[in-house]
Amino acid sequence: MRAYRTGTTCEVFMIVITAPTGNIGRHLLSLLLESAPAAGEELRVIVRDPARLPDAARGRVEVVTGSHAQAEVLDRAFEGADAVFWLVPPDASLTPQDAYIGFTRPAAKALAVHGVGHVVGVSALGRGTPLADRAGLVTASLAMDDLIAGTGVAYRALASPSFFENLLEESDSIREKGVFTDTVEADRKAPFVAVADLAAAAAGLLLDRSWTGTGTVPVLGPQDLSPNDLARIMTEQLGRPVRYERRPLDELYTTLVGHGLNEAFVQGLVDMKRAKDEGLDAGVARSPDTTSPTSFEQWCAQTLKPAVLS
Repeated sequence: MRAYRTGTTCEVFMIVITAPTGNIGRHLLSLLLESAPAAGEELRVIVRDPARLPDAARGRVEVVTGSHAQAEVLDRAFEGADAVFWLVPPDASLTPQDAYIGFTRPAAKALAVHGVGHVVGVSALGRGTPLADRAGLVTASLAMDDLIAGTGVAYRALASPSFFENLLEESDSIREKGVFTDTVEADRKAPFVAVADLAAAAAGLLLDRSWTGTGTVPVLGPQDLSPNDLARIMTEQLGRPVRYERRPLDELYTTLVGHGLNEAFVQGLVDMKRAKDEGLDAGVARSPDTTSPTSFEQWCAQTLKPAVLS
């Protein structure tokens, strides 16, 4: 759907950004604030707390306040929209089905009602692999993609591996013990990506909407890395020893359920991690088109080092 500036013949296109203050959304918003105006694009964000938006966005984006799980909020946000960036925030109080498909169902209806043409969503690697139907949270995410694609919009799912940023949750342990943990084999290599690279891929798709149909866009980072590789690079970049400790899946399950998380969600997380340890993220061949630029060395120097050494 296209709109026009009052009193002119200049076309105005509208991009809607969900979760604009999250890890990916804040990078995407920054990129689009720089490039959207020159492309004739206006920006609208859905945000629970407008006070969390960056100062650079104030007066330059239209704000719809509320949750993008709510039909009435989506109706306001999608009216006149040409493209939508869709990201489901993790909610460990829900089952995986409710967290992804239930959350997205109102959006699927609103996309069809308002005739939105293009959607870019954040999803996961694994489609087409033997592990896709038993990968917990990833399985639910892939079903979310199918739900959106079924509305008839042109849809691109950004298929991402694990994020570098997940290691920020380990910053205290790295600082105090020189240890980070996960549940995969220490020498299993897999792709990792910086959220800024995922945001850049989303920005490119949102601004150049010459694509049609549905498809997956893998964003794999520059190289595959094992936990031991991560430990070696962190040791080099932080100037202190860092080692990896593998954590049993049953211990992870017991700990998270003990913290009050939804048991089905925790099982979905465990199933995802088990599938990753069995090669879930290895189903896409690395190529220039799937490789993104930010290296783990760069990310450590720019992001992890300040967090650990602060």
